[in-house]
Amino acid sequence: MTSSPSWRQPMVQAALRISAITGIAIAGLVAASPRASAQAAYGSYVGVGASVGLTSGDSDLGEDQDFAGVIAARYHFLRLPVSVRAQALVFTDTDALVPTVSYDFPINWQTDAYIGAGVAFQDDSDSASPIGNETAFVIQPGIDYSIPNSRFVVFGNAIIAFDAYQQGGGAAAALQGGVGLRY
Repeated sequence: MTSSPSWRQPMVQAALRISAITGIAIAGLVAASPRASAQAAYGSYVGVGASVGLTSGDSDLGEDQDFAGVIAARYHFLRLPVSVRAQALVFTDTDALVPTVSYDFPINWQTDAYIGAGVAFQDDSDSASPIGNETAFVIQPGIDYSIPNSRFVVFGNAIIAFDAYQQGGGAAAALQGGVGLRY
């Protein structure tokens, strides 16, 4: 095993702090906002966007992929604050598929925040995607905003993958954002 460079540990700690701050912010928004009687960001969608990696892992693999394309999908269960989500991080040396189940918190008529849990599956362990190169458990905090009078949704989230690298383990984190079309 190789030891991690000294700059990686602060990056991982920063990613975990971002996750904690995001969770606290979502909880604060939910607690401070009046309960909406309708489901916010109502409906399911498919979308495209981009991903930016915040961490770097295996030094034996050379450079990690910092950027990726994102294909996102959300299926929202009617009458339940639960969604099944999937994001594919593509156009990198190692593509990743991240299915999650999320609990959705309505903030207002157009917006909901969510926290999801799932697994990141990597298609190649010889190079790394923005969220590592190993199958890993993930936490996914995020937000969906439905653009009024349209079928478009703007989405943004973080993916925090635990034990995401073959060499030395460690967490990986990436930010995703994009636009979806509701159906």
